Amino acid sequence: MSKRLINYFRHRRDITLLAIALLLLVIAILKPALPIKRDIYSYLLVADISQSMNVMDESINGKPVTRMQYQQYLLHRIVSELPCGTQVSVGLFAGVSVAALYTPIEVCDNFNAIEDSIDHLDWRTGWSGNSRVRESLFTLAKLIRSFPEPARVVYFTDGEEAPKLHAFNTKDLTGFQEGKGWLFVGIGSDKGTAIPKLDDKNQLIGYWSNESFAMQPGIAQISEANIGIRDDNVAPSASDRFLSKLDEKYLESIAKEIGGNYVNGDSLQNVLSAMSKQPPARRDKTAFPLRWLLAGLAGVLFLLGYIPKQPIKESKAIWQQYWQRRKYQATNVS
Repeated sequence: MSKRLINYFRHRRDITLLAIALLLLVIAILKPALPIKRDIYSYLLVADISQSMNVMDESINGKPVTRMQYQQYLLHRIVSELPCGTQVSVGLFAGVSVAALYTPIEVCDNFNAIEDSIDHLDWRTGWSGNSRVRESLFTLAKLIRSFPEPARVVYFTDGEEAPKLHAFNTKDLTGFQEGKGWLFVGIGSDKGTAIPKLDDKNQLIGYWSNESFAMQPGIAQISEANIGIRDDNVAPSASDRFLSKLDEKYLESIAKEIGGNYVNGDSLQNVLSAMSKQPPARRDKTAFPLRWLLAGLAGVLFLLGYIPKQPIKESKAIWQQYWQRRKYQATNVS
């Protein structure tokens, strides 16, 4: 019986191929997967939402925009370029700390949610008017440790320290071990521009004064209690306005101190290239789905089941038969 069945399938090539195709489709329905090891890329994209990001010294397609708007544009473009399987979290920087909106989530499955988070970046969500980039690195490291899985940091900022640093309020980064591989992305231009002071309805009421970025008289900010205190006066004249600009040298020095890297954010490709050089967050086993491979193979076998064993010879015979009929019809007509 078995020999007869084997001989039957051997001589019925079409039935054999269709049977194998059907078997592959049944297996594909079961969603088989092959466990493989691969690099897992996970990012915490930190967005600076301090008030200096309201400075209009950037441009998109020739149109002047604020640093905040350009930062949003850049984040949208980066997220859209990340391959499926990449995990992304969006973080906010203000004052001396960084807060994550959520732990890293898969970029393709949650694309709309991530894009919506970027759309709603706003300086008014900040919990402090100050901007202490150096100080924030310690809270950022603590935040990363709280994640269920490791993540690489991409920190978007203009590097503005407000109030300005001096010997008493400059955090010592000696021994800071958790910044290796972090990437700082500079936002803004090197041309000094006044920082607009806005009300809660985003209406301009003046510009930040030079005194706003100085220490209050008689206060030495050497304790946590004093961090964040500054004079919030509006500049009485144009000459009194504090001029803000991208501090590339400062960001480069911070990156060097902690073992990270710096890139200017004026080019999307440069930022993506710098991110590609960051080591993966971890290496883990993942399931490689086989269902599409099996379904594709079944489709090929299905087609082969209807193709003759000798397609060239069969095609030649059909062509000859066609011409013979044409000749016969022409002879009868004449």
